Amino acid sequence: MSDLFYDKDEASKSTNAFKPLAERLRPSKLSDVIGQDQLLGHHGSLTKMLLGNTFQSIIFWGPPGVGKTTIARLLADETKLYFVSLSAIFSGVAELKKLFEAAKIRQQNGVGTLLFVDEIHRFNKAQQDVFLPLMENGTLFLVGATTENPSFELNSALLSRAQVMVLNRLSLQDLDLILKRAENELGVVLPLSKAAREHLLDISDGDGRVLLNLVEQIGSWNLVQEIDLKMLQNGLNKRATAYDKAGEHHYNLISALHKSIRGSDPDAALYWFARMIEGGEDPRYLARRLVRMAIEDIGLADPVAQTHCLSSWQTFERLGSPEGELALAQAVVYLALAPKSNSAYVGYIDATKSARESGSLSPPKHILNAPTDLMKNEGYGKDYAYDHDFPEGISGQNYFPEGMNPKVFYKPVNRGFEKELGKYSEYLKSIRVQRKT
Repeated sequence: MSDLFYDKDEASKSTNAFKPLAERLRPSKLSDVIGQDQLLGHHGSLTKMLLGNTFQSIIFWGPPGVGKTTIARLLADETKLYFVSLSAIFSGVAELKKLFEAAKIRQQNGVGTLLFVDEIHRFNKAQQDVFLPLMENGTLFLVGATTENPSFELNSALLSRAQVMVLNRLSLQDLDLILKRAENELGVVLPLSKAAREHLLDISDGDGRVLLNLVEQIGSWNLVQEIDLKMLQNGLNKRATAYDKAGEHHYNLISALHKSIRGSDPDAALYWFARMIEGGEDPRYLARRLVRMAIEDIGLADPVAQTHCLSSWQTFERLGSPEGELALAQAVVYLALAPKSNSAYVGYIDATKSARESGSLSPPKHILNAPTDLMKNEGYGKDYAYDHDFPEGISGQNYFPEGMNPKVFYKPVNRGFEKELGKYSEYLKSIRVQRKT
């Protein structure tokens, strides 16, 4: 740490000065925790649990650097439980068994155990099962921490014995409070311009630990003059965007992209597209999803949309990265601004349901081919009306199975090109009515 932040002589008087800033600022009681009011506020779920003396095993689910480990440590103090911490990344069943035996001994001596398991989703299903008996008989209270959706990563048996509590990414206001607390600890206000200070909070991305690490990084510059935005941007290492191509972030962001396009918002759609690209998503996956959106949400309101998406995909394959992503970005904008229709999609779903319900009904004989005399004798092709022989190009015959009432599956919307399809569809229906009469 540089002279900018604290006096070296004073620092040498305390071993605390040599600890990482994040460790020095770790809260000593739950009321000191910044953020997570939904858990720790006056009406927070964790507050109610403690006040009601109904403490039970917990799974903390949230992004990195929002206080999962800190809250678990403070819970042990609050509940007078013996705190044991381990990481699922570096621990196996053998180590767990040793911890369990120690917990049993403590229980016999009247001391409960709070076992904190960081990255608990890294344990496989069998490893997760070993916690169940001890949770049930009260040998230990499990507090697990995960950045992944517990619904996908944890056993249903484990989830049924624990309460899932969601921790949110820290707001800019929360991060500003942490920054002020860090400045108070260091005894100096960082010489950041207003724009630089705001940028520092932005790039921390809701992660308090990242913010404190960046503060220490700035301290190593040994500067005393004001740090403007450009100086800060050039000096700090770029932080990778939080994104897991196989996990929760992946599904959340592709859902956000799809719904932004469906909602005809090109700006939001471009933002989520860029977020996924910056996070390392395979552009080919996005290209495939764009084609799906063109089929599912634009449909026949703009039949060109599907072709445009396929063309942008082909352009990406020929250009490669990073230029090829621009072709996909153009497809994103095109889809967002295109008229929307899911009528063919809905019609297909309804037709599929009807096909399953109707079983194996045969087509009407008049539209069956009759290549043999036997088939002709059975009535195949008899009285078939050749549509091209009629002035309107439509005979009006029935094409549904015999014994099945004709149904309407395709209902065009009154938007885009499909508006014209709707008019023509109504015209065809009127011809069929005339032919029947």
